[in-house]
Amino acid sequence: MLNTLNIIKGKSLLIGAAAMLTTLALPVAAEEFPDRPINMVVGFGTGGSADRMTRAMSSFVSEELGVPVQVTNRPGAGTQVSANYILNMPDDGYTLYASTFAPYLTNTILSGGADYSIDDFSYLNFQWFDLDLIAANKDSGFEDLPTLLETIRDNPGQVRGSVVQGSAGHLMVRLLLDEAGIPQDNLNLVTYNSGGEARSAVAGQQVDFVSISAQGSEGIREFLTPLAIVNDERIDQWDAPPINEALSEMDLEVPVLQGSMRGFAVTSEFERQHPERYEVLADAIQNALARKEVQDQLESQDIGGVWVGPERANALMRENYETFEKYAHLLN
Repeated sequence: MLNTLNIIKGKSLLIGAAAMLTTLALPVAAEEFPDRPINMVVGFGTGGSADRMTRAMSSFVSEELGVPVQVTNRPGAGTQVSANYILNMPDDGYTLYASTFAPYLTNTILSGGADYSIDDFSYLNFQWFDLDLIAANKDSGFEDLPTLLETIRDNPGQVRGSVVQGSAGHLMVRLLLDEAGIPQDNLNLVTYNSGGEARSAVAGQQVDFVSISAQGSEGIREFLTPLAIVNDERIDQWDAPPINEALSEMDLEVPVLQGSMRGFAVTSEFERQHPERYEVLADAIQNALARKEVQDQLESQDIGGVWVGPERANALMRENYETFEKYAHLLN
């Protein structure tokens, strides 16, 4: 009887062990991500370049992910408002940051008093690179950059300019005045939270000139006299001399600052906690940009559409920070 009970117990243990092994061998269902709408948060107001890029991409990224993608704008403090919002959201991949990261995010840290760092974000891709343009309203009377600078020197407070707060264009104006020995207070410089606002100001003659991203300014070309392009050589899109060629008659030279870099990012903590989800988001953006109809639509709207990927995007952000760190004191 004892042997029979031992045999029954032995069989029961074997059956239980077999059942456990069978359970462990069953494939684990892959995580379904995303399974609800995603929010793209733009660091600027409506109408600017970052906003146009995000809205142009949102429907295509939605198709790649299989869920709705909505766009909201949170402008303010040179993108500090939006950056803090992103960092305070759950690190789950359902909130993407869309912005002109360089130089705005950089400058919120260097001169805006932000308590985060560029390493708190992971950059999925930069798809739109741009040069800056310095242009006057066509009725302002300014036909070249030296005349503009000399008027600012000789007529304190009379000349008005528009820039986007913390932008490369903002820093370039400060650098021009500094190198020319012109007091910063001589210029009535108006700062805006979006490129659309700054462009509207010069087109509507609220200011005399603008220093802003060249690409995206085509829509107000008829209202402008281009004075200089911030580059080492001329470009086809604008009939304007390179910045240091424009300054040659004044015997001045300024550093050619890296222009804007626009794209998408998430928090670094999200990448650390959810590397698989991070890859899903990066793949969705890459796959969208690989589609011909997407490229055609972006081109028709003068919006950049290149894929550099996370590794290169993060390296470019680091390079931008190191460059602007040299001149941060001019924006303080």
